Amino acid sequence: MYIHLGNNHIISAQSVVAILNIEPPIAEDLIDIIDTAKMDKKLINISKKGKEKALIVCDNKVYLSPISSTTLYKRAFSHYKEV
Repeated sequence: MYIHLGNNHIISAQSVVAILNIEPPIAEDLIDIIDTAKMDKKLINISKKGKEKALIVCDNKVYLSPISSTTLYKRAFSHYKEV
């Protein structure tokens, strides 16, 4: 299963460790995760500046998405039925 994060970025749902809400106010722990990923060059911001809504922590990368964490969670765990 794959998750569309926005702006033509798709990741494997199996690599997702956490989907976190980062709409203001942002918790200090989340700021630390973002800063660490930035220093390690593992942060991929796929949203416009100031439009980030979700932080997706994966096995080897961290993504900032313009799509809400609720929507991403639903995409990750919805199971489509074959017709």
